[in-house]
Amino acid sequence: MLALISMTAPFSYTSTFTLDKSYYSECFDESVNQVHSIKTYTKAILFGLAGCALLLTAANNYASWFIIALGVLEALSIKFKRPWWLLRQMWSRAAGNDVTLTIDDTGIHTQSDYINTLIEWQQVYRINETDKGFLIIVAKGKNYLSKRYLDDSATDFIRSKI
Repeated sequence: MLALISMTAPFSYTSTFTLDKSYYSECFDESVNQVHSIKTYTKAILFGLAGCALLLTAANNYASWFIIALGVLEALSIKFKRPWWLLRQMWSRAAGNDVTLTIDDTGIHTQSDYINTLIEWQQVYRINETDKGFLIIVAKGKNYLSKRYLDDSATDFIRSKI
């Protein structure tokens, strides 16, 4: 008697999208937990207080104002983190280019004129699903994958890897 071996066909999904401002906005909003509490501004406050203390001692006015300016700069970098990050992404060479996304049994491959990355499934530590996409966490950081460019089969395939 012959035993039938069930072999499933290898999964492969390909999509193309443009790295535009809406994509980058979604990436930031879904992957960065931005909290504006007093604790977030601790370093900025400490710089400001240290600068003011040095200013009151009149030890070195230039150093005092420099430290105060560092505190202000730190506070502004926290307050305007999202717009600054978006601006840097839009200034990058990759912005405005089409990206080909391929998801298969090997991993997630993104390719364009300026990007060529492969995240193999064995490199993935964790996958977190958000409302609009997936956070793919690897040893050297995290990557975001939007559901806008995935069909149901690709979404289900990624969920199976969670």
